[in-house]
Amino acid sequence: MINFKQQELIDELFGAVKEKYPEVEFISVTESPEDPADLWVNITAPVDEDREIELSHFAADKSTDILLDYGYQILIMPRPVGNSVNQYVKP
Repeated sequence: MINFKQQELIDELFGAVKEKYPEVEFISVTESPEDPADLWVNITAPVDEDREIELSHFAADKSTDILLDYGYQILIMPRPVGNSVNQYVKP
């Protein structure tokens, strides 16, 4: 179950990614299969592979800040368009 602070951080993280990469779309939030306390924010991946790599680096920096500041592991997971991901929660 996602708490209020996690939802707020997910919204901020996705908002920062969406601002820099407007072509991406929110898909869902899922628990990590390795640790249910970790959350994956599934988004559509940019079509350009170089842009996807750039997005991954950008999101990793933001996720690290969240982990260090709040103790929550929240990761952006780009998915190819059309890839089915079970939906957990939508902000």
